[in-house]
Amino acid sequence: MAFKHIQTELKDGVATLTLNRAPLNWLNIEMMEEINSYLSSLKSEKGLKLLVVQAAGKAYSVGVEVADHLGDLATKMIQTFHQMFRRMDALKVPSLAVVNGAALGGGCELALYCDMVLATEKAKFGQPEIQVGVFPPIAALVFPRIIGRKKAMELILAGDTISAQEAYGLGLVNKVIPEASLSQEVEAFVGKFSKLSGVVLKLTKEAALAGLNDDMDHGLEAIEKIYLDKLMKTHDAMEGLKAFLEKRKPTWKDN
Repeated sequence: MAFKHIQTELKDGVATLTLNRAPLNWLNIEMMEEINSYLSSLKSEKGLKLLVVQAAGKAYSVGVEVADHLGDLATKMIQTFHQMFRRMDALKVPSLAVVNGAALGGGCELALYCDMVLATEKAKFGQPEIQVGVFPPIAALVFPRIIGRKKAMELILAGDTISAQEAYGLGLVNKVIPEASLSQEVEAFVGKFSKLSGVVLKLTKEAALAGLNDDMDHGLEAIEKIYLDKLMKTHDAMEGLKAFLEKRKPTWKDN
């Protein structure tokens, strides 16, 4: 299966998806549709044990194309974006993000939604959406579950960017590794799973989530409704996005 914006590999039960839209891996609708197509194709793959989501280039991903948030594209964008996470859930296998560089906005959400994260020392994470008049739906869903409400609210509401080491301290990252040894560290980490039973890994993940009583899809539906039916109908959401594209400061009306 050939794609324009992603690279894929399947070996020893490990599916590797590489974001490859130079230079910053902005996630446009076309690229997200490719990701969804690949994730969907993996459902019929027997013996799948692990999904690895990594990136080529100098950034993991700096987010979803701002232009795709505007006008009639907004609904398609949010549905296509959220479909990635729903399809990751549908696979049921553990997932690992490998982050080397900036993971911002939708790129941060894609990385941190994964069950585990390896990050190099130069990785950074942030949800700057609030600064352009919108909010990050996936971060709103998972951050309070991962790091607790207080710090989650700060990261989402202030739009701060944090270092890999700070992300590690918050429990968002499993391990911070030197960039020079990235490939060896990833190979060793992935090796822990490739020698295990795929069905047991799936059931163990299912049990861990069941223990948390996570109803992710229900929560995401509620967040989508707020995003599309309320947020995207405000003046300030449109103003923030347009100001970003026009490279100017937004003028908020606060209504």
